[in-house]
Amino acid sequence: MTINIHYPVRYQFAEADGVRVFYREAGEPSLPVLLLVHGFASSSHQFRELIPLLADKFHLIAPDLPGFGFTEVPDERDYPYSFDALGQTLTAFVDALDLQRYALYVFDYGAPAGLRLALNYPERVSGLISQNGNAYLEGLGDAWAPVRAYWDDPSAANRQVVNDAVLNMEGIRWQYLHGVQDPQSVAPETWHLDTLLMERPGNKAIQLDLFLDYANNLTRYPDFQAFFRARQLPTLVIWGKHDPFFIPPGAKAWQRDNPHAVVELLDTGHFALETHVGYIAKRIREVIGEAV
Repeated sequence: MTINIHYPVRYQFAEADGVRVFYREAGEPSLPVLLLVHGFASSSHQFRELIPLLADKFHLIAPDLPGFGFTEVPDERDYPYSFDALGQTLTAFVDALDLQRYALYVFDYGAPAGLRLALNYPERVSGLISQNGNAYLEGLGDAWAPVRAYWDDPSAANRQVVNDAVLNMEGIRWQYLHGVQDPQSVAPETWHLDTLLMERPGNKAIQLDLFLDYANNLTRYPDFQAFFRARQLPTLVIWGKHDPFFIPPGAKAWQRDNPHAVVELLDTGHFALETHVGYIAKRIREVIGEAV
């Protein structure tokens, strides 16, 4: 007889960096911590299926970054929406929860935000999981073309091009389904929820500011890579190989700085958890779980 154990997820807030950070939490506090950092255009919601699969092995914590999900940023905070600021808020968040050691799962925007946290507290990081979380120039795919044009010329016209291409239902849906072998395997509430939250007053301007600031992440790549070389942490790089934004050469490049990193390319797109959550959970147990 098979007994299915249900691991409850708690939904709560923490005050950090003048922000009311929403986060999901599961697993006993005595277990090794796994900090899950989401990407655009999602939130901690993207980990909704992964968390229960790992809650017997890890104490899982998944915050919503400012500008995403259910995290609340007061107007009077005058928050500067940049990746430096996201990294600062993450740093304040782990301090607020007194997290002294954790493995990091980073995806998409979560990579430059989470790796800034890693640089701030390098001794606290016990392992790394990069799921389509880029740290190398060769990892940037052709889908960045309109954003690169925006970096080169941050005009109102180029800002509008990015807005029209990405910040709407069809643009977000495309990110979920592009490169997926069976689109019917992806739950439609994903892009609907992301789009709904994107429509909050002022949120599209926030996202366009972050797209512009993403160029500054490229200048930090050498710092992230130096961290990989210095720490040689247990590392799982597991990517959807059909991701148009973060392409396979960016995954393989991790082994340049950490030859022991495990790199796997999955037959799926950007949001690999939507189609391969069970397999990714298995590989986290095997590569990271035994090491931390």
